[in-house]
Amino acid sequence: MITMEPELLEILCKQFYESQDAQLRVEAEKALYHFQDDPEALSKCQTLLDRANSSFSQLFATTILTKLVTKNIQVLRMQQRVDIRNYVLNYLATRPNLQPFVIQALISLLVKITKLCWIDMYEQEYVFQNILQDVKEFLGGSVDHCVIGVQILSQLTVEMNQQSESACNLTFPKHLRITSLYRDKMLYEIFILACTLLSQAKDSVCKNLNCLDEAQQGLFTHLLELARNCLSYDFVGATADESSDDIATVQIPTNWRPAFLDSESDSLKLFFDLYHMLPTRLSSLALSCLAQITSIRRSIFSNSERIKFLTKLVKGATDILKTSHGLSDPDNYHEFCRLLARLKSNYQLSELVIVENYPEAIQLIAKFTVQSLQMWQSAPNSIHYLLSLWQRLIASLPYVKSPEPHYLETYTPEVTKAFITSKLDAVPVIVREGLEDPVDDTDMVQQQLEQFATIGRCEYDKTCALLVQLFDQTANRYQEILSSPSTANHIDLQICEGQLTWLVYIIGASIGGRIATPSFDDHDVLECDIIIRVLQLMTLTDSRLPQCGCEKLELAFMYFLAHVRKIYITEHMQKLKMFPRLSEILGVSDDDMTMLTVTSRKIITNLKYLGNSEMVLRKTLALLNDLTLICSSVRKLIKLDEIQFMLNNRTREHFSFLGSGTVAATRCRSMFYTCLGRLLMMDLGEDVERFNTFMMPLTKTIENIIMMNFPSEEAKKELIGLSRDLRGLALAFNAKMPYMMLFDWIYPDYSPILIRAVQMWAHDPTVTTPVLKLFTELVYNRSQRLLFDVSSPNGILLFRETSKLICCYGESMLSLNVPKEQMYPMKLKGISVCFQMLKQILSGNYVNFGVFKLYGDNALDNVLNMTAKLILTIPHEDILTNS
Repeated sequence: MITMEPELLEILCKQFYESQDAQLRVEAEKALYHFQDDPEALSKCQTLLDRANSSFSQLFATTILTKLVTKNIQVLRMQQRVDIRNYVLNYLATRPNLQPFVIQALISLLVKITKLCWIDMYEQEYVFQNILQDVKEFLGGSVDHCVIGVQILSQLTVEMNQQSESACNLTFPKHLRITSLYRDKMLYEIFILACTLLSQAKDSVCKNLNCLDEAQQGLFTHLLELARNCLSYDFVGATADESSDDIATVQIPTNWRPAFLDSESDSLKLFFDLYHMLPTRLSSLALSCLAQITSIRRSIFSNSERIKFLTKLVKGATDILKTSHGLSDPDNYHEFCRLLARLKSNYQLSELVIVENYPEAIQLIAKFTVQSLQMWQSAPNSIHYLLSLWQRLIASLPYVKSPEPHYLETYTPEVTKAFITSKLDAVPVIVREGLEDPVDDTDMVQQQLEQFATIGRCEYDKTCALLVQLFDQTANRYQEILSSPSTANHIDLQICEGQLTWLVYIIGASIGGRIATPSFDDHDVLECDIIIRVLQLMTLTDSRLPQCGCEKLELAFMYFLAHVRKIYITEHMQKLKMFPRLSEILGVSDDDMTMLTVTSRKIITNLKYLGNSEMVLRKTLALLNDLTLICSSVRKLIKLDEIQFMLNNRTREHFSFLGSGTVAATRCRSMFYTCLGRLLMMDLGEDVERFNTFMMPLTKTIENIIMMNFPSEEAKKELIGLSRDLRGLALAFNAKMPYMMLFDWIYPDYSPILIRAVQMWAHDPTVTTPVLKLFTELVYNRSQRLLFDVSSPNGILLFRETSKLICCYGESMLSLNVPKEQMYPMKLKGISVCFQMLKQILSGNYVNFGVFKLYGDNALDNVLNMTAKLILTIPHEDILTNS
C-alpha cells in the first residue's frame, strides 16, 4: 500500500501545479496518481483541507475525494457519506476566501454525492434531499455566500439532468428515478427561487441607480445560469439528441403554469427586463432563458392563454428589433436568432398572424434577416436559425386558414434576394483577400441550401426572374473572359467561377424544393429557362475540362443534376411541357430521353477527365448509382450511346481513375462496377458469352497479376483494384443467374490467387481488407441468390474457399505484432470483417454443415478453431464490439 503524509502531499501538489521543471512535474504527477490507493486517503484529504496552506492542495484533496466517492460510493458507510456532505457544506460556509476553482471542485463533490445518495436514508430521514434548506442558509448571507448557494443549486440541477461519471454506480432506471424525484419535489421551487432572487437583484439595481460591481455581476450570472438549467431540464426522461436541440419542446409539468401566467410572477417580463438592463456580457443569458421559455409546450396553455402568452413574446422580440439593443454583441445576436426560430417551431402561423402586432413584427423580422444575410461574414450558425424560421413559415402556408394576412408574399422575396446576392457579393472579397471560402464547408452549404429550397419557392416567379437575371450577367462576363485569354485576369476568372458556383447550387436547390411545396404548370416553363442556362454553361465548361476545370463549379453541377434527377427522372417519368424545348436547344432527338442523355453525357465526361478529384468522382458515381436504381431509367439508359461506350470501354485509357493508385480512387471503383453490373443485368439473361465478354478486362487484369512476381508493388496495385471491381459486381448481381456466372468466373481458377494475396500481404490492410470484403459480399445471400439446388456442391465449395481465406488470414494475424495505436487498421478491422463473413454464412442457410462431418472435411473445424484463436487476441476493451 502507498502511504503519504500530508506534508509530503503538499510539497508534491506545489511541484505538480507550480513547478517550471517538466521532469519534476511528471514525477509529482506519478506520485499523486497513486495516492488514491492509500487506505487513509479520506482522512488525509480532510487533513489537507483543514490545513489550507495552499489552494492547490485544497484542489487536489477535493479531486481525490470526488474520485473516491464516485467510484466507491457503495464501500462508504452512510455515516461517512453524511459526514463528507456536512463537511463540504461547512467548509464552503466558513471559508470566505477560497479560490474560484476550489469552490467549483467542492461544489462538484457535494452535488455528486448528493445525487448518488438521493434516495438513501440515514436515521429514518432522506438527509441528502434537504439540500435546498441547507443552501438557503447561504442565500441569506453576503453576496459571496449567496453566489455559492446559487452555484450549488445550478450544478446540482445539471448533475441530476445527465447520466455523467457520478452516475457510474447507478443503473439507468435508478438514474431516471432520481432525476424524476428531483424534478417533482424540488425543481419548480428552485426555478421560482431563482426568479425571485433575480427580481430582487433587479429592483435593487434600479432603485440605487448604481452600476453593477463585480460581485453583483457574478450573482446575476449564476442566477441566470440556474434559471436556464431549470428550463433546460429533461422533464420527460428522454433527452433529445443535441443536434435536434432547437426543434425540441420544453415539456414542463402543468404545475409550472403560474410562473408564466400570473402577473405577480411573470417570468417572461422579468427576463426581457433583465436583457435590457444588464450589460451585454450577461444579457445573452437572459435571451437564452427566453429561448427556452418560447419552447414551452403548447398544451400547457388554453387557447386564450396561449395567444396572450404569444403576444407578450412577440412584443418583447419586436421591442428588441425596434432598437437593436444589444444585438451588436455576437452572443446576444446568436441567442436572439434562436429565439426567433423557436417562435415558429413551437407556434403555428395561424396563431402568429392573429397576434396584435404581427404586421409590425414580421416587417422587422424580415428587415433583420435581410441585414443579417447582407453581413455574410456573420456566424453561419446564427444565420441557420433565421433561415430555419423562414423555411418553417413558408412550409406552413398551405395550412393557414385564418383570414388575417400573413404578408409573407411581400417580405419573402426580399429575404430570397438578400440570400442570393449576399453569396455573390462575398465572392470578390474572398478571392481578392484570400479568405476561407464558405463554399468549401459542404455541411453548411448543404444545410443552407435545403432551407433556401423552401424559401425560394414562395413567389417562385420572382425567384426565377432574379436567378435568370443574375445568371445571365455572370455567365456573359465569364464568356467574355474566356474569349479573350490574352487580356483575361485570373482573379476575374476565379470570381466568375465562384459566383457561378453559388448560382448553380442555388438553382439546384430551388428545383429540389419542388418536392416539398405545391407546384404549377407555369413552374415548368420557369424552370426550363434556368435549367437550359445551367446546361449550356455545363457544355461550355465541359469543353474546357481536357485542359483545365474548376472543381467547385463541377461539384455544383453534380448537386444541380442530382436535384433535377429527383424531380424529372423518376420511376414514373411524365412528359412535361419543358422537354421538347430542352430537346431542341440541347440537340437531343427523343424528348423523353432529354435529361437522361444530358446527365449521362456529363457523367461520362467527369469520369474521363475528373478522375483525380475525389469529391467530384464520388458525386458523379453517386448520381450514376441513383440512375441505375430506377428500373425505368435503366431500361432507357442501356440504349444510350454514352452508356454503351462506358460498358464497352472500361479501361484506364478512357477512365483515368481506374488506373489511379490512390486509395480514394480505388474505393470508388466498387461503386462504378456496381452501376455497370446493374446495367449489364438489364438484358443479360442467361447469355454466358456476353458475360465473359464483359469480364474480359478483368480477366486480362488477373492473368497479368498471375504473370507478375509476387509480391511486387505493381501486382499489389492491380489486385487491390481488381478486388474492389469484383466486389462491386457481386453487390450488383442480386439475382441467382448473374451471381452464378460471377462465381463460376472466380472459382476455381482465380480464388486461389486472392487467397495467396492475403497470405503474402497479410501485414498490409490496403490489400487484405478489399479481398476480405469481396468474400464477405460473395457469401451474402442477398435476395436469396445463394439458394442452390439440393444436388449442387456450390454452397460447400464457397464455404471451403472462405474457410481457407479466414484461416490463412488468421494465421498471419496471430503472428503479427502490432503497435497499440495501429491495432484497429492493422488487425481489428480485418478480424471484424472475417466475423462479418462468418455471420453472413451462418445466416444465409445455404450450407449443410453436416456434410463436412460426414466426409471428414476439416474446413468447418478449422474456421471455428481459428475464430476462437482470433477472439482471444482481441484486447478486452474491444472484444464486445468486434466479436
